[in-house]
Order: sequence, then C-alpha cells, then structure tokens
Amino acid sequence: MAALRRSLPSFLSHSNHFLKSSVLARPSHLIPSRGFKFDECKIDDCTKTEDEILKIKNEFEEAKRNFLNIPAALKEMPLMDPEGIYINKNVKLDDLQVYGFDYDYTLSHYSENLQFLIYDYAKKHLVYELKYPESCLQFEYDPKFPVRGLYYDKQKGCLLKLDFFGSIEPDGCFYGRKKLSLDKIKELYGTRHIGRDLQRGLVGLMDFFCFSEACLIADIIQHFVESKLDFDASCVYEDVNQAIRHAHTSGLVHRQILTEPHKFLIKNVNMFRFLQKLKERGKKLFLLTNSPFYFVDGGMNYMLEDYIEKGRSWRDLFDVVIAQANKPTFYKNSEHPFRCYDTEKDTLQFTAVNKLLPNKVYYHGSLKSFLQITKWRGPEVIYFGDHLFSDLRGSSKAGWRTAAIIHELEDEIKIQNGEAYRVQQAKLHIIQELLGKIHATIISTEKGQTYLSLLQELNSERQKCRSEIRNLFNTSFGATFLTDTGKESSFAYHIHQYADIYMSKPENFMSYPTEAWLHPPFDIKIMPHHVKVPASLFKGN
Repeated sequence: MAALRRSLPSFLSHSNHFLKSSVLARPSHLIPSRGFKFDECKIDDCTKTEDEILKIKNEFEEAKRNFLNIPAALKEMPLMDPEGIYINKNVKLDDLQVYGFDYDYTLSHYSENLQFLIYDYAKKHLVYELKYPESCLQFEYDPKFPVRGLYYDKQKGCLLKLDFFGSIEPDGCFYGRKKLSLDKIKELYGTRHIGRDLQRGLVGLMDFFCFSEACLIADIIQHFVESKLDFDASCVYEDVNQAIRHAHTSGLVHRQILTEPHKFLIKNVNMFRFLQKLKERGKKLFLLTNSPFYFVDGGMNYMLEDYIEKGRSWRDLFDVVIAQANKPTFYKNSEHPFRCYDTEKDTLQFTAVNKLLPNKVYYHGSLKSFLQITKWRGPEVIYFGDHLFSDLRGSSKAGWRTAAIIHELEDEIKIQNGEAYRVQQAKLHIIQELLGKIHATIISTEKGQTYLSLLQELNSERQKCRSEIRNLFNTSFGATFLTDTGKESSFAYHIHQYADIYMSKPENFMSYPTEAWLHPPFDIKIMPHHVKVPASLFKGN
C-alpha cells in the first residue's frame, strides 16, 4: 500500500490533463481543499487551453506556408502501377490451372460511344413504348455525371454514393440532377448512416452498363420535377431498367455494335497475347457469358482479326465456350441443363450434354453441371468478370478465385499518381490531424473566439481539399473507390468482399511470372491500390 501511495504523484503528473477534467466535472462539495481554490484552477485551466489552441493555430500557419513548396519527399514517393494487379487475398498463380472469362467489359474493350448508344435506345423505348413525354427525346447522355457503384433509392428517388460502412457521402446524394445538402439528407433519412440492412433495400448500380442507367434515371426525375409532373420514383426505376434491358435483349445494341465495330470495340493485341500465353503454358480456358453467341463471335473476330493466323479461330483459344449462361442464376439453378448450340443453323440441339468439347458452343447450363462435367474444382479455377454480383459473387461461393475487371481503375490510379492529388491528400491529412488535436484539447464547454475562428478556418480548408480531390475524378460523385471524406466507398467494400484480386484489364497478368505468389501489402487495411500520402511531408523540419 505504501508503495502504491509513493507511485501516485508521478502517475498524477503524467495524467494532469485528465485529472483537471475530472476535477472540474465533480460537484464543488466533493472537491478536496488542498491549498487551492476552484476559480484559480478554472482560470489556470482556461489559460492553458487557450495556449494549446494558439499552439495549434501556429502549427496550421506553418503548415500553410509549407503548402506552397512541394517537398522533395513527395516527388520521391513510389507511384502505383495503373496496369498492376491489386490483391485482397493471397493468390498463388502456380496453383491456377483453369482461367474463366466473362465477355462484355472483360475480354471486350468498348469505347465511350457505347454508353451514348444504350442511353439513346433506352430513352426512345421510354417514349415510344412506355409513353413517356416526347420531351424526353431531348435528353443526352452526360459522361461526366455518373460513376460506378451508386445506389438508387426507389422510395425516395435519390441517387446515393455510400462509403465502406453504409453512410451517405455528404456531397453524394442527388435528386434528379440536383445535389442535396447535408441538412436535406438528414431530413430525408434521419441520419447519414443508413446501415447494411437499409442498404439492402436500395438498388446497386455496379456494372459498366450502369452509367447510362444512372444518368437516365436522374434526367427523368429532374425533368418531371421541373415540369411539375407527379411520379412514383419506384416506377421510374422499373421503367428505365426495363428500357435498358430491352436495348440488350432485343438485340438493338448488339446489332449496332457489329454494324460499326470500329466505333464501339477497341482492338487489343495484349489480350490475344495473354490468352495465347495461357494456352502455351497448358492452362485450361473457358468463356462464360450472358451474351448470345453471334454477338460474342462477331466481336471476337473483329478484335482479333489482325492477330490470329488465317484459317484459325478465336475459339481455338478456349476449351469451353458457354453463351447465354443467365448469370447469376447459373450459379444458383442446379437443374438447368446445357444445350449444344448449332452455329450454322442458329438452333439449340435436343441431345443431352454429358461433355463440354472444345469445338462446340453451349447455351444455358448451371454451375453444378459444369463442375460435374469438367471436374474443375475450387482454388485451381480463377474467373474474370466486371460485374461484382452477376460474375463474382456466385463464382466466389463456388470456391473459385475471383478477379474483378474495373476499367476505370487505370485512370483513377493515374490521377492518384499526379502531384495535384497527392498535394491535396497531404493537406487533408494534416488538417484532419489538427482538427483531431482541437477536439482532444477542449475540456471546457466555453469556447473562445480563437477556438471558433480556428475551427471554422480548418473546416473551410478541409472542405476545399475535399472538393479539389473530388473534382479531379468526377465533379458530381468523385472517385469510384473513395469518398470525399477519405474513406473507401461502398463499391470498394464489395470489391474487397468478392474479388480476390482486381485490375483494369485481364492482360495485366502479362507483367507477372506465372509462378508468382501474390500477397496483399502488409500495411494496407482495405484497398491496396490507394496512395497514402503522410501529412508529415508538409511539416517544417
């Protein structure tokens, strides 16, 4: 006990801040009288608090002076590879014996013209088939408005960008084309944090075709609001979704792409080299797509016509070709049989399929039948796809390794490698650090003018940094993977959940030896491609 008493003074000297806080919080009749008065303690405490605020203010002024000079350390920071492979879970390439691919936006590379085409067909379907106002024909696709990974609230009619934990991005809520304020968001939802349960009631716009869909939804709602027309936000979604699907299932989009392949498809010799390299190394390849065979065949012939030897076919690269697989039902429906497709007669054969042969094309089928026939199992199979739910969620549950193809990743990494992004990120980090110091320092409810002025200035500078960073990517919703507050987005959450690895193109594998063992970086908590610029780079020496 005596030893404990002797240790108390040194303990209290290290806990002076917390001691004062607890003393001030206690009723006056409980404060021990040890030769000092409460008022003197309070005045002394406020003085020290004011001194700490002035110290933080001086740190901020020094930081602002250093913002003008980009430190050499920033230029020496390593750049991320726009064409790299980014790893969420360990993948040993030597163990991969079977490579599976989706077609659209995985093997095929499309120009931005495709989004304009889909948008145009969908708006015409709304007007001519669903009797929307003819004024909707004046709408034009805006490539600068949407990003992938948004959510649509069918009850409230809002397009939302959510962070990793399900909170609404402060500047990421649009009603039509109008951005809603934080106060309006709280009025509609009660809180920014809607959580995973409520999030399940939203519609996720996750694949590459969602750009035209999100833009058309926003344009219609904005038009209805400005025209003072009554509408049901849920009906708008159902109609737009039907129009987008009709553009595909009717064959309108497919036929137009094949009529003008040079306008929509991008030839890519590296994709052919990658597939050829896999075959040469004895790997098995399969194509599993929802698209009809004629569309896949026409696209592959165009993209590879300059690289395949005369008399050969792109199908020679694959051991199994499955079209109109109807994913994600393919992964769930254990009863749907495979049908052999006659490429000459454009008909399905009636005979039972017990083998999947290299020189044949198959329709429909199911995962259960696929595994029974091929005997390919779990970690020896990797599947590449661009749709997190249709392509990757089902295949990950089957035990396959999964690779997400995210074309916009390449551009976003190039932006992150730029000086403008890194400077703003460093500014944001140091401002956040100073704001943290302020909130940790204040122990009195009385906030002086110095505190209020500094807090306002820091919050203003933080908002400027966030806006600068957002505008580098997309002026409406910012980056695909990040929110303005620096947190990973909900889209990043799904990538982390369903993709073992992710990259901008399948052929990025060409840069890695086939026996490589891919590990996630040890110092990365969530998304390995994000640049981390320490605030210390901008502090004075």
